[in-house]
Amino acid sequence: MAAGNAHHNVTFTRSCAIPQHAGYLACNALHVTGGTTVSTRLAHPAAATHTAAAQAAATVSGYGPTDIQSAYNLASAAASNGAGETVAIVDAQDDPNAEADLAAYRSQFGLRACSTANGCFSKVDENGGTNYPSPDSGWAGEISLDLDMVSATCPNCNILLVEANTASTQDLGTAVNKAVALGAKFVSNSYGGSESADEVSADSSYYNHPGVAITASAGDSAYGVEYPAASPYVTAVGGTSLTKDSSTRGWSESVWGTSASEGTGSGCSAYEAKPSWQTDSGCGNRTVADVSAVADPATGVAVYDTYGASGWQVYGGTSASSPIIASVYALAGNPGANTTPAADLYAKTSALNDVTTGSNGDCGSYLCTAGPGYDGPTGLGTPNGTAAFSG
Repeated sequence: MAAGNAHHNVTFTRSCAIPQHAGYLACNALHVTGGTTVSTRLAHPAAATHTAAAQAAATVSGYGPTDIQSAYNLASAAASNGAGETVAIVDAQDDPNAEADLAAYRSQFGLRACSTANGCFSKVDENGGTNYPSPDSGWAGEISLDLDMVSATCPNCNILLVEANTASTQDLGTAVNKAVALGAKFVSNSYGGSESADEVSADSSYYNHPGVAITASAGDSAYGVEYPAASPYVTAVGGTSLTKDSSTRGWSESVWGTSASEGTGSGCSAYEAKPSWQTDSGCGNRTVADVSAVADPATGVAVYDTYGASGWQVYGGTSASSPIIASVYALAGNPGANTTPAADLYAKTSALNDVTTGSNGDCGSYLCTAGPGYDGPTGLGTPNGTAAFSG
């Protein structure tokens, strides 16, 4: 893991090491290791008094479900929608404690149970079976983050966890295909790596699923483009710093940019052609990102993880924003059968919160600096209800 870095007195590490070989990808989860983070609003602080987690309610830090739903105007949608929809989470390696940790998170916040027994949760390997890959504590933190963000955003959604054998593009892509084959209409991918000339063929092999909302993290290394976020078949999800304030909305957001090497990814793809629905003029190819949500570790989210970890944690990174956005799509309902769901966002920009301040680099343009309308780091903005995400 990378050494911790400070921002607003917060230190954090990458859950997954940056890949050393071409064709391999890393999770974009950032584990907060020290400093002062935001506190969460517990919906039901005594919801599970028989668990150690509930008894330690006062120690939980990071934003919880009530915060996520409030910030993105999702409370009414989360209460009434999402039932029967399945959000798939694609990650590498196995988290043996995934279901138990998910239960602890949901119990803490008074969410309905989501288990194998009641049909809400399921876990499969990349081939759809139970021959799970070897466990890994870094990816287990990523898995916990993903499962908890789906729970926070869409409490009524079913959750499918597909574990790839390795973090190779091929294995993770195979897991995406399996998630879709198993019926998921919403698939979150909280991982990425350097672009390469091979990615265009990977697009058609793994990410071209019309009528399925596939989200991908824009990355945590500041200005620059990662794959698969660069794919024109996915919704590329950038990251923001999210802060409570006294505005009418009650929240404000800016670009998450910690340093020249830490912040949300963005930019102009080196290999991917520009999709017809993207019209910004400063990039002749595919521009990243399309939309965004909270990712700054200093305004991070509460996560419960016990595989190689001690329970309640705070996490950030665009690994948080990708499953949030996939779950907003699920709240909005199934996409059109023959559509690329990212395109819908560009036709409904008024139903998003425009993020106009902050930067993730020094590129001299909207590709790294926020402003009114579209920009690279935050795309078209953040959710303001579900209207922008419907087909």
